[in-house]
Amino acid sequence: MIAWALVIFWFSSRPTGTVSEVNWQDFVFKKFLHVVFFGMLATLIYRASINSKVSKLNSVKFSILMTVTYGILDEFHQSFTVGRQPGVRDVVFDALGALISMYVLWTLLPKAPEKVKRFAESFQLK
Repeated sequence: MIAWALVIFWFSSRPTGTVSEVNWQDFVFKKFLHVVFFGMLATLIYRASINSKVSKLNSVKFSILMTVTYGILDEFHQSFTVGRQPGVRDVVFDALGALISMYVLWTLLPKAPEKVKRFAESFQLK
């Protein structure tokens, strides 16, 4: 979890370039990365919470809260990074990533085939 937060910190410390000359494609790609990276962070926080004997519901709440908090701190950090600009919109996409990851863990994973459930159990996500 801490290693993943450091990966996010490292990426947000780097000046951003354009992925595509088409503005909407650049926007979609970058916001997609926010959703994926912060969704993964929420999943790792959830896993750590569950392993600490916190209830599942409280783990979900804690994961979302900590992910959004880290998203806010990340945007604050970007305000000091050359070539980066902080934005509330990015925090919204970070929160969306956390919400999607919790939805997958709570709603879709229990309905998944047994093979997928066993794989998830190996990561202690269930």
